[in-house]
Amino acid sequence: MDFLDQLRLIASRVPNQAGHLQTEEATKNALVLPFIKALGFDVFDPTEVQPELTADVGVKKGEKVDYAILRDGKPIIIMECKKYGTDLKKITATQLFRYFTVTETRFGVLTNGIHYFFYTDLDQPNMMDAKPFLEFNLLDFKDQDAEELKKFTKSTFDISNILSTATDLKYTKEIQRVLNEQLHSPSEEFVRLLAGKVYSGRMTQVVKDQFATLTKRAFQQLVNDKISDRLKVALADNGSNITEPVEPVVPPQEEEEKIITTPEEWEAFYIVRAILREVVEPKKVAIRDAQSYCAVLYDDNNRKPICRFYFNSKSKAVGVFDTQKIETRTPISDLTDLYQMADGLKAVATFHGNGKP
Repeated sequence: MDFLDQLRLIASRVPNQAGHLQTEEATKNALVLPFIKALGFDVFDPTEVQPELTADVGVKKGEKVDYAILRDGKPIIIMECKKYGTDLKKITATQLFRYFTVTETRFGVLTNGIHYFFYTDLDQPNMMDAKPFLEFNLLDFKDQDAEELKKFTKSTFDISNILSTATDLKYTKEIQRVLNEQLHSPSEEFVRLLAGKVYSGRMTQVVKDQFATLTKRAFQQLVNDKISDRLKVALADNGSNITEPVEPVVPPQEEEEKIITTPEEWEAFYIVRAILREVVEPKKVAIRDAQSYCAVLYDDNNRKPICRFYFNSKSKAVGVFDTQKIETRTPISDLTDLYQMADGLKAVATFHGNGKP
């Protein structure tokens, strides 16, 4: 079984395990240890994987790292584990930061069993960076993500090789974040930069407001055009004749400004997609947000609904469709309640996957 297959196998077990992952220890046993094993390290050999490695920090004695992956008796990766479902982006990795400074490792990992945040010391030697240079989502990863992760496997692990691309990864991610912000809400500085390239008049407030709208519209149209071009090439490669223009994927400006897909909705989507991996291809499961709910669709087709998330009020609910497109709403108190709806989700996804209208 190759590396990708091992990752997919771990991911495929999550739907059945999630309801039982109520503690940090359960998360470690069910998800983190299999992940370390997939990297090629022997989790039963303390010379390779050391649990609860002592890492004394100043006057604090007995501080322990959840796991340290060793080579020649020295830690090369240290891992701090949190309970399944913990939002890592809301956590300051202060504990991992302390461990990092008193060990010889160059890599620290913060994980909840699904998300893995990889840190190093690009900004200042022996001081862990505030932001990860690599983020890996076990339930939603691309081939490129897996290729970067593969560099941490035992057979290919090379510090110099990883560090040589870590800087590129870190700043590419940051640039993408900035571009995404500018796509949705161009800053005055960005608007001035672009306006200065095409407009020679006086930059009054009225002109700035006009160019703010034009910049956003042009940016979104550029993205639409690039996606349309790629779709046309893909369809042409499949022998399809394109007679209609490809529908823009970016929603109208007025609607987009009112719709924000929350981290909780994304997490719910990833759980549903993980549940459905057993019956349909993950890429066939799409998310489409609206003002009053967030929909999960088969093949991104409104006529093939799977479920809807109603998370915009204090009382959260999930609506699951049947094969007749009749929706049944169920209140939920936690995202793990989605696993109790697995049978219904699989049934409707299988129905759509078999080509039913």
